[in-house]
This record gives sequence, structure tokens and C-alpha cells, in this order.
Amino acid sequence: MLLAVLILNQKYGVSSLETIHAREITVTELKEAVSKHVRQSSYDYEELLAAGRGEIFGMGNAQLPLPPMLMFDRITEISAVGGEYGKGIMRAELDVNPDLWFFGCHFKGDPVMPGCLGLDALWQMIGFFLVWSGGEGPGRALGLGELKFSGQVLPNVRKIVYNIDIKRVMRSKLVLGIADGWLSADGEIIYRAKDLKVGLFKQGAALPPGT
Repeated sequence: MLLAVLILNQKYGVSSLETIHAREITVTELKEAVSKHVRQSSYDYEELLAAGRGEIFGMGNAQLPLPPMLMFDRITEISAVGGEYGKGIMRAELDVNPDLWFFGCHFKGDPVMPGCLGLDALWQMIGFFLVWSGGEGPGRALGLGELKFSGQVLPNVRKIVYNIDIKRVMRSKLVLGIADGWLSADGEIIYRAKDLKVGLFKQGAALPPGT
């Protein structure tokens, strides 16, 4: 059951999305119920899809991309405290198999996960963290300081783990998150990124060029 339905069930006794109109629940009431929902510390795949459709944090706020660009299957940990800098941590996982879409085209006869997809996963996570922690507005990746690859994600890998450690969150017209991150393949860290930046742009704020 989707998170949105669970919230509505607790407040209004709604058992499915189809009954929302029958109960005449207004958009304002729905937003109020969602805003009062206690932040979760983990999310399963169906909940990630709901976040991608704008059903958890609301349309107009940062959303996860939907498949195939959603680059993880679950969030196993998310907290506003802890991590390397004590300002928050998030960890997610992707189950790898040879049938994943990018292996068939990158490259034929030499399949390897594009490094840019692993990097994008880390940006996706920071955007999710920002809206999860109360930020508003669409999210955009704004860059990074340093990126190092020391290995590859090949079809024989079983599991990818992604981790971000929040370094700083600035809240003004632009909500800006800065974090360090890494990607591990079957327990070995093979990507390291420093000073990853993601911004949330409130209504009326200019989005960065090219978005």
C-alpha cells in the first residue's frame, strides 16, 4: 500500500486512492495530512515510485526520477543526524543483474554501468534528503568538487550500496545541500565524490541554465 494511502487511512479511513473523491477529501486536507506525517527512516521500492510521482512530498517539490532513471531499489537509512559530519546520512541500495537496461547498450560486447549513472544516484539522494527534511521546490543538481573511480560495475556484481554524508544545508531563496558520497559494489567502495551540490528552487526563483 502506498504511503499516501496509509496516511489517508490513518486520518480519514481511506482504504484506496479511488475512494478519495468519494469521501470529498480536499487538496488542502491531503497536504495537511501529509505534512504532519512522521518522516520515515527507510523507504521501499513502491514508496520510491510514489515519491517519483509526487505523492509523498507533493507536486512542485523535488521528486525522484521514475524508472529507468531511478537508480536505487530502496532507501535503507535516512537521518538528519549522524554521518561523517554529524549533519545527516542517507544510504540506498540497487540490486544488480545482467538484464538491467544500461548493460545492453553500454557497451555491446563490453557491458559496464555508466559512471554517470552512479553519480546521478548520489545527486538523486541529496535531492530526496532535502525535501524529506522539509525543503520545498523542484530539485536540480548543481555540480561537485571531486570525483574518483577506482572500479567498475559489471553484470556479475550483485549489489550496489550508495552513501551520502551531509556536510551543509543552507536555506534561503535557494535550499542548497552539500554532501560527500560513495558507491560500493559488493562491499568494495569504487566511486568517491566530494562536495556534491543539489539545490531546491522555490516558486519564482530562477532555475540554473540548461534545466
